[in-house]
Amino acid sequence: MRLSPDGKLVALTVQSGNGTDIWIYDWQRDAMSKLTFVDGAFSYPVWSPDGRYLAFGANSEINWTRTDGAAKPQPLTQSKAVQRPSSFSPDGKRLAFVEFGSGTGDLWTVPVENEGGGLRAGKPEVFLQTAADESDPAFSPDGRWLAYCSDESGKDEVYVRAFPLRSSGQGGKWQISNNGGVFPHWSRTGQDLTYQSGDQIMAARYIVKGDTFMAEKPRIWIAKLGGAQWDLAPDGKRVAVLTPVEFAVAPNQEHEIAMLLNFFDELRRKVPIGK
Repeated sequence: MRLSPDGKLVALTVQSGNGTDIWIYDWQRDAMSKLTFVDGAFSYPVWSPDGRYLAFGANSEINWTRTDGAAKPQPLTQSKAVQRPSSFSPDGKRLAFVEFGSGTGDLWTVPVENEGGGLRAGKPEVFLQTAADESDPAFSPDGRWLAYCSDESGKDEVYVRAFPLRSSGQGGKWQISNNGGVFPHWSRTGQDLTYQSGDQIMAARYIVKGDTFMAEKPRIWIAKLGGAQWDLAPDGKRVAVLTPVEFAVAPNQEHEIAMLLNFFDELRRKVPIGK
């Protein structure tokens, strides 16, 4: 589940028969629009920064489509290994994705151009390939850093590296989480990196000095998420959560997304900076 850059729409993966499809949900109008219409396993939708396109996993490769439904989905990358898109750079000119060609997840990026009302990809480049399982790469708002998840320590933790990597992959690596972490999300409106740890959302304040990334001790931002799928709203003050439905009780409406409001403001009021 991913919120659009303006926060007005949600891209979703929906079970359909034996496969999955990509839909867009307009939460203000409570309306759903389907974007994929052929049999397949379509998942992991990612919005382009201008909101015009979605990249998504299509069986083993990555496809793209227009979010207004004016074009059929088209291949963006081709690979024998399974690929899953994760994050566009802020300028929309590079896409970070995970490839499972080595038996574990490796991090790659690919240059992307807007050409003739569609997207065209260049040659993919490996960003991080280790014996560990890496996933969830996410570009920082300035495009200088890539947050990601790795189980190199024996359990999933969130790390940050500079982008692009310095010569031959050398450079700093900073561990952000301290008790497990997945699905990193950068706040666009502040210096916070959020991630999920169990059923909690944690937040770590950070600063950058030259080529050094400095993060504070993570703090609890949301004590109980209540769902496995979530995304951070563009204003940094809300979280959209896909919550499980109790089928024994008829829902009040067909589609439901919980928006959690003003957590950063409330947290800063109760715990001023420096305490």
